[in-house]
Amino acid sequence: MSDADPVELGVALLERLEDPELPLAEAVDRIETVSTDPSTTRTILDTAELRGVIEREDGIVRPRGSGFVRFEREVVTREGEFTCRRCGAELSTGHFLRLDAGEVGPFGSSCIRRVTGRR
Repeated sequence: MSDADPVELGVALLERLEDPELPLAEAVDRIETVSTDPSTTRTILDTAELRGVIEREDGIVRPRGSGFVRFEREVVTREGEFTCRRCGAELSTGHFLRLDAGEVGPFGSSCIRRVTGRR
């Protein structure tokens, strides 16, 4: 995980979600890969909404960002001993998502798809 501001990382992550819409709980699940602090999570959602990155209504989040991750350029893999930021599994290959605000990861191969919305 980079030293980047977690709010900026969270907003950048929401901007890149490929889902047309998702329940708020799923959006929070993804934000928790950046920060598990409830105050930070609320700040990320509020900031993203203020910037027009997402729309929220009745427990549904609709991303309005670019919504596409180029796996060949924006997801890098590294060999080593890692723990997935989403599920906690031990990894020998970590997948890291490069965003303008910084890098998020590591994730396992299935969790990186879940985080970006490519389940």
